Amino acid sequence: MRIDVDAFKVLQVLVEEGSFAKASERLHKAQSAVSYQVKKLEQHLGVSLFNRDQYRAELTPEGRVILAEGQRLLQHLANIEHLASRFSEGWEPKLELVIDGALPMEPIMTALKRMAEHKVPTKIQLNMEFLGGVQHRFEREGADLMLVKDYLTGPNYHPKALPTITSLLVASCHHPLVKQSQISLTELQQHVELTIEDSSPQRLVRDEMQFGGDKVFYLSGFIMKKNALLKGLGFGWMPAFLIHEELNSGELKSVDFVGGNTFSFTPQLVSTLERPLGRAGQLFTELILDEFTRFELHTSKEINTTGLG
Repeated sequence: MRIDVDAFKVLQVLVEEGSFAKASERLHKAQSAVSYQVKKLEQHLGVSLFNRDQYRAELTPEGRVILAEGQRLLQHLANIEHLASRFSEGWEPKLELVIDGALPMEPIMTALKRMAEHKVPTKIQLNMEFLGGVQHRFEREGADLMLVKDYLTGPNYHPKALPTITSLLVASCHHPLVKQSQISLTELQQHVELTIEDSSPQRLVRDEMQFGGDKVFYLSGFIMKKNALLKGLGFGWMPAFLIHEELNSGELKSVDFVGGNTFSFTPQLVSTLERPLGRAGQLFTELILDEFTRFELHTSKEINTTGLG
């Protein structure tokens, strides 16, 4: 009897959900069907995979080893299917993108609009994460491309540099920091720092621009962070393209930190050699590079009008 490969997917869902009832709901299967699939795999392998004495569905030591091997098998099968679709004459069925929320959405949306104008039949899925969460999701879901602020590189990664993004250290016009000059790190750490929470559970990428104080508010996105800045809750770094109107109106002002109040980073558009891009991925790469270049030229002029460029 051949092993039911789908049973390994069931095992993974069971571990994540912690019960047969929740797993069956997520899998859109009857609970009896899920139990039967697991029992059939156990009978075929001759080992108990789950400890049924526990409240939660927990793997036995043997089950953990077998699931790990099963996950590798599923990944190999997924890679074969992925390569087959890429090497076919038609468009790939799906293009999955993971982007960092620190990057501008306007050029991304414009590139996607241009994709639609090409009548590309590929289903496009766009996911947003922050910091190390981008690479974590890219690797976990086997996505095709990630637009990332920073990442841990490897031999299979194929990056393309995008135009530079500038961030500014700012606070509300009513915040005491904007009334001071030549602020030291110690003085800065006396105030609340507003920052974005890393969406990766492993925190793959360390945010080196944090100031290391005890008073830190972690927020879930830059729109929320901008609102918090405008409310005067604290100070923090913001991408310049998101706040040029508030800078021009004077609602936000730069913080005169002795270590500098401007920094730039070069985002990367990254694919992996393990999953070569198909026609849709290649087209999107061309369009996104073009749109980011246009966006950078446009926003540079706007930022320069504030006197901070």
